[in-house]
Amino acid sequence: MSDSTPVVVATTGVKTSAIRLVLAHPLYRASTLALFLSGLGISAAAPLIASFLVTELGASLPVAGLFYLTNLAAPVAGYLVGARSDRTGRRLGLFRICAFAGFAGWIGIAFSTELWMPFVISFVVLGFAGAATSQLFAAVHDEITAHPTGSDDGVVAIVRMALTAGWVIGPVVGSFLAAYSGLRVMFVAVAVATLAQIVPLGRLRGTPPSAHEHATRSKSSPTFRAMLPLFAFTALYICVYAGESVKYAYLPIYMNEQLRLAPALSGAIIGIQPLVELALIPLAVIVARRTGMTRLMALAAACGVAANICFATTGTPLGLFAGQILMGAVWGVFAALGIIVAQRLLPAAVATASAIFLSSTAISSAIGGLAGGFGVAAIGLPLVFLIPAGFAAIAVIGLLAMTRIVR
Repeated sequence: MSDSTPVVVATTGVKTSAIRLVLAHPLYRASTLALFLSGLGISAAAPLIASFLVTELGASLPVAGLFYLTNLAAPVAGYLVGARSDRTGRRLGLFRICAFAGFAGWIGIAFSTELWMPFVISFVVLGFAGAATSQLFAAVHDEITAHPTGSDDGVVAIVRMALTAGWVIGPVVGSFLAAYSGLRVMFVAVAVATLAQIVPLGRLRGTPPSAHEHATRSKSSPTFRAMLPLFAFTALYICVYAGESVKYAYLPIYMNEQLRLAPALSGAIIGIQPLVELALIPLAVIVARRTGMTRLMALAAACGVAANICFATTGTPLGLFAGQILMGAVWGVFAALGIIVAQRLLPAAVATASAIFLSSTAISSAIGGLAGGFGVAAIGLPLVFLIPAGFAAIAVIGLLAMTRIVR
């Protein structure tokens, strides 16, 4: 079989299971492994970059916190890469370039000797590295469009689960490496994991776009009006995701300093969310076939409202467990369905849609960080969690209004 030969899994009138499709298809299988490595690397580095800036390069805590603002370059870089991908159809070629940029960026950070260097590297280089993920999802979409089956949404959900699984394992691996080998060695390992994304894909070239899609891409970039539904959906996603910045910044402080929970109990509360999320991703696809995707996402956003109310009002371990389980439901649904809805809202430019949607987390993190900072100064802990509850309530209303658009 040549590198560009498409693989068709015969269905013979019977819906093939998504797991079987992923295991049998080279692109789906390789994308799953690559996204696991991507999640593993990014999540290993993210919690420790501030510590690196403080302990290795002498940054103050406020300056270290400003590092995360460099992520705001990611949406711009993602859009540029996505637009280029939609014009050329070279998904996997651009993916490899972005993955190599990630490798170079993390190596540069690992060997930084001046405080300004990680800031510049993150802003200029790592913004483009983040676009690698969107290119894989666009490549998977092209293959699904060319050879549809009855389990296409399930395939996307399984591929997305691999990214989540990497995020579950990555912080543990990163903390272990940093403790036993140092932060610089850990960042080198992150660079290796980022470059290793290329390995599962080998020499695969992906599925060429159909003649109609290629003609649509070649005419022009999508108009602003055509992109409005995608922008609206992404804005609602940002409202939901902003709560994560508030939660991860202040929930550990609340548990440790005010509730004075045992470290093991606090860790269990934090760790329950990703486990629930992983379990619910495949279930979300099944339920969405009956309820509709945006309607189910509105219900998930409502779970986000309830979760943050639990954080703000219960003051007990049981209430915090309930909140984290509800947040697992939120992200189980959004992880499974978000990228699918985004691509359907801009079908003529799926790489652009993927890049805009996936890179929006940088904006939501910045908004959540600012809202949380001002909120905790104004109303304190734990009432600050009412702010992300309000953001999630906006998302509930907006997603219900979008149901007709997505249909």
